[in-house]
Amino acid sequence: MESTDAVRMADDERDEFLGRSGTGVLSLSTDGDDPPHSVPVSYGYDPVEEVFYFRLAVGKESGKANPTDRGVTFVTYGEADGRWKSVVASGRLVSTTDDADSTESLAGLERTERIPIVDVFGEPTSEVTFEFYRLDPDRLTGRAERAMEP
Repeated sequence: MESTDAVRMADDERDEFLGRSGTGVLSLSTDGDDPPHSVPVSYGYDPVEEVFYFRLAVGKESGKANPTDRGVTFVTYGEADGRWKSVVASGRLVSTTDDADSTESLAGLERTERIPIVDVFGEPTSEVTFEFYRLDPDRLTGRAERAMEP
């Protein structure tokens, strides 16, 4: 019988798993004892700078008010090569429209694939206001399930 164990992924294995875009869950910190605000999101990934890009729905009812003022954690996971893999990134979001960051963000976005559109809004995406953000993680870890010898 084969048992499994999770081990840290090497950077190149992590980057291959992330590809240049995909989906995951973004959790934004909240005040006090409130649970984090977690939402499914699509992302673009720049393996050169190890940076994530997000296209986030914004507005009063989105739960993402002031996303740059809160700590975030991003998780993506899936099966590749017959094994489960996951990546966790944490830090703070930066608006890509800020003048100081826009040139760097454009270069990074060019190294990603098109960020997938995930329609979970209950209204046409043409009626949803979006903004782009970048996560340059303070912490970035990847774990993969590995087969263990019996």
